Amino acid sequence: MFQKLFGRSSGSAVTQISVADLKQKLAAKEPLQLIDVRSAEEYQHDGHIAGAKLIPLPALAQRLGELARDTPVVLICRSGNRSQAAADMLAGQGFTQLTNVQGGMSAWRQAGYPAK
Repeated sequence: MFQKLFGRSSGSAVTQISVADLKQKLAAKEPLQLIDVRSAEEYQHDGHIAGAKLIPLPALAQRLGELARDTPVVLICRSGNRSQAAADMLAGQGFTQLTNVQGGMSAWRQAGYPAK
């Protein structure tokens, strides 16, 4: 459904990352923009990763100006589906450094990593 809404950029390559690799990148303080595309309710009640910026998927197209094009964008949702749709949409808007977190916050919590 989200691919229909936002379209898919056929030439885009979105990198996939495990929650373990994301945790390493965050611990190493690598420059990245961690964008959580879940709803505000999910972000608040189900927890989120410290430093993650909430931009719900339905609002992402209107909030592109909040993202730096020269810094990698890492996208997360509950399971990895909405964040993949968000990455595809951003690729269609010319963003090139895009990463989707496989398994999303479900995998993050299952791994025992901290959530706020």
